[in-house]
Amino acid sequence: MDTCPCGRYNLIRSGRKNRSRLESERFFCYSCSIETFVRRGRVMERTILHLDMDAFFASVEQRDAPELRGKPVIIGGSADSRGVVSTCSYEARKFGVRSAMPTAQAKRLCPDGIFLFPNMKKYSLVSRQMFSILERYTPLIEGLSVDEAFLDVTGSRKLFGDGVTIAKRLKREIREELGLTASVGVAYNKFLAKLGSDLEKPDGLVVLTPDNVAARIHHLPITRLWGVGAKSSEQLLRLGLKTIGDVAHMDLKRMRIHLGDFADHLYLLANGIDDRPVETEREAKSVGHETTFAEDVRDTAFLEATLLGQAEKVARRLRRAGMEGRTVTLKLRYAPFRTITRSHTLPLPTNLEIVIYDTVKSLLAKCALTAQDAIRLIGVSVSGLGKEGEAAVHTQQLSLFEEAAPLAAPDPRQQELTRAADKLRDKFGEKILTRARLIKRDD
Repeated sequence: MDTCPCGRYNLIRSGRKNRSRLESERFFCYSCSIETFVRRGRVMERTILHLDMDAFFASVEQRDAPELRGKPVIIGGSADSRGVVSTCSYEARKFGVRSAMPTAQAKRLCPDGIFLFPNMKKYSLVSRQMFSILERYTPLIEGLSVDEAFLDVTGSRKLFGDGVTIAKRLKREIREELGLTASVGVAYNKFLAKLGSDLEKPDGLVVLTPDNVAARIHHLPITRLWGVGAKSSEQLLRLGLKTIGDVAHMDLKRMRIHLGDFADHLYLLANGIDDRPVETEREAKSVGHETTFAEDVRDTAFLEATLLGQAEKVARRLRRAGMEGRTVTLKLRYAPFRTITRSHTLPLPTNLEIVIYDTVKSLLAKCALTAQDAIRLIGVSVSGLGKEGEAAVHTQQLSLFEEAAPLAAPDPRQQELTRAADKLRDKFGEKILTRARLIKRDD
């Protein structure tokens, strides 16, 4: 038993594995819901920051082109194309423009919007500069994308001050060195920090503590809870749960009947409990590539050629990372916006483009496209990732009592050809080699 920083109640610890995780190896105070952990016999409250750049791509463009400042800037390509909005400035958001919206729809909502193609090379450079600023304060950084990250600054407080002080310094340095603004949430766990960073955008700084968390988040809709999407929110609404506060005060035992373990997950978050650590290294779950066409495509041969180019890119990325995968997935988006996926799991993992292409081509054939099927997006991805060559060891460990069917090993000639092609591309660039079938195809 230890005393919580709130000074009112004792912390409760149990070595038992409880399905709700309310009793766990960590310490929780049931009075204030504060999450703590013990080091060398003393209780320490974590300090987690979530930093999110404001309208990152659009803000970089406005920074570099003064004539764009104060105007509705929309990143995603031409308004006349089949592009999708990556992000937009806050001036454009006033018209209802949002990320993932078709650019044609964005044009209808914001006729005077300035549409720009994304400059990923420039954004990546600014992202690296932003992360270098974060690294001044802690090595415990979990990057979520090019423009947002979690920081665990618990061990940095003696050097730089409390979480609010560190957040202010980060915001100031990003503004002075990069000419951009960032919003930061400061809290005692990841869920609350991320929620806080979004509450007062742009250029916001929100601090959530055990004393104010109920007042700040309980009125928010249930969709602000991690894991609640369109379908699950409908189910929760039918159960009478409209806000985070409703979930925080729900009858947990009764809700388990309807929601199973998902009820525990929601209950913990709504009460400000989240025991996940900041993960400094996150393994990719899949590698993929997609293409959105300027015009709907009905030519199967063209779709197959597109898949071949995508399979090459995916395979190349896998080999560069020293990875291989077993599950190949085809993604198709029909007009208007009906999306399907089809997957196949290989007996052995691969990072060879010919294997990936043959598999995804077979999946496309099974879709039985007709002349009436108009495709606006196609993509291929590989998941079930593991280190290259790792599976070869496991496949040798056959049962003592059963005979396993032999698995076809990769063609050594194909592997040697791939290695030679990789060496050429590493030395002379990606365009030094191009398959004849792809020469006349526009990327």
